[in-house]
Amino acid sequence: MLTINGNSILDGIAIGTLRVVRQMQPSISNTPATDPEAELARFEQARLRAIDQQNTLYEEALLKAGAEIAAVFSIHALMLEDEEFMGSIRTMIRTEHSTAEYAVLVSGSRHAAVIAGLDDPYLAARSADIEDVTQSLLETLTGVLPAPLQFDQPFILVADDLAPSQTIRLDKKQLLGFVTRKGSAASHTAILARSMNIPALVQCQEVNDNWNGRQAILDGYSGTLYLDPTPQMVKTFSELRRKDEEHRALLTRLRGLPNQTKDGCTIEIEANIGGLEDLAQVEENDAAGVGLFRSEFLYLNSPAAPTEDEQFAVYKQVLKRLAPKRVVVRTCDLGADKMPDYMDFGEEINPALGLRGVRFCLTHPDFFKTQLRALLRAACYGNLAVMFPMLTRAEELEACKELLEICRAELQRQGIPTGPVQVGAMIETPAAVLNASEIAASCDFFSIGTNDLHQYLCAMDRQNQTLDSFSDPRHPALLRAVEWTVQAAHRHGIKAAICGELAADPTMTEWFLRIGVDALSVNPVSVLPLREQIREMDLMGVFAFMPPEVRFTK
Repeated sequence: MLTINGNSILDGIAIGTLRVVRQMQPSISNTPATDPEAELARFEQARLRAIDQQNTLYEEALLKAGAEIAAVFSIHALMLEDEEFMGSIRTMIRTEHSTAEYAVLVSGSRHAAVIAGLDDPYLAARSADIEDVTQSLLETLTGVLPAPLQFDQPFILVADDLAPSQTIRLDKKQLLGFVTRKGSAASHTAILARSMNIPALVQCQEVNDNWNGRQAILDGYSGTLYLDPTPQMVKTFSELRRKDEEHRALLTRLRGLPNQTKDGCTIEIEANIGGLEDLAQVEENDAAGVGLFRSEFLYLNSPAAPTEDEQFAVYKQVLKRLAPKRVVVRTCDLGADKMPDYMDFGEEINPALGLRGVRFCLTHPDFFKTQLRALLRAACYGNLAVMFPMLTRAEELEACKELLEICRAELQRQGIPTGPVQVGAMIETPAAVLNASEIAASCDFFSIGTNDLHQYLCAMDRQNQTLDSFSDPRHPALLRAVEWTVQAAHRHGIKAAICGELAADPTMTEWFLRIGVDALSVNPVSVLPLREQIREMDLMGVFAFMPPEVRFTK
């Protein structure tokens, strides 16, 4: 058995026969054309046929994957109208007497390389769309069509790369999954595969032609491909696949239903995300919105601090895609275990108690204002809430709100529109719990970060694995702090959510409902199991949550 690693774009299991497909590449000469005007005419005809092709693919995608994914092919059609891209091809034909094929190949490669070189991984992945449009033009000009991707039995496809136009043509009944040597988890091909619920690995560098016909297991959870697995492995992963199918059945049964107990008690279940790549899971699992967007990942996944425009583009896309559902963005929570290489936090003896969260942001207001300006601009496109991490007192929250309004005034003077923003407080320090009433008077909602709150309450470094035997995620002090915070929020007429790992603990769900927690924000895949659990509860019955030390009277 051989084990190969790649980057997974969707959790899931595929078991079957590998089918290797190599794309035929036409031979294109750089010999000058004898009649540039004839080449221009050939190019224009090919361009119009390619536009028709993209419109046809749009209709096909609309049926298979929905309007949002189908929009990819509308974008491709617009690329074929783009004056800069198409103009560079025409210029090569006119001035360099290139053939239409050679001009398309060279210009397409240049444009794709420029986009691929961008710092933003999401924008860089758009280079694949330019390559797809270029390939469409070359196929029309040369008559060399892509290899057929249909076989006589279900299969796992193996290729150097896949374009969105190839992916949408695949028969979902036959395709179990796919593995590519190239590709990106942020590409439209990956987004399309996720929407079609196809497990896949990209950046699998060991892809080889001699894999054709071999048996394999594609494990999307670990990003691993197992070639020639043992019978016991096939049995084990078949059971995992069965559980996946049960989860999809759960999705079908519970989508659109309220998170309501039998006696009518309700709670919102939102999702935690780290970036654009998580949105498909938010939608698939029918979350009420995003309760925690960890915006620091924009910084951690970038070689340099993201600019205002780069952040705006990401926030705008998330808000537009999920509107009218609310998206709660936690402002940059850098420090401690989250320190980008390009930023100097100085030497700290105990970073967990150091310059992190709002402490760092308020110490570096220009850095902070870049994010706040991007958020205010993006607020025009959806339902945005912003919350500030690592607060200890109301004065820190007021300082953040003041800086937010300074940014709004600056943008308005520049004639740049801004949208409404709800302001929330992360309650994750013991000081914030004790000052919860004062903080609640200055904000619109609370979100209780139980991970850090547990660590600070128990004086226990959560990164230190040697302390695992002492760590109790349901420590009575933590649960008392949670209930105290919820009561403080409700006294001031605001809602309180839980966004730490405890929110997804099914043994805690009933207690959260009983103390009046308004929302839980969890990993997207936990949304539906929690919904199922909640819908089976009857809180008017016997109080079934047993630990007496956490059963409080109000």
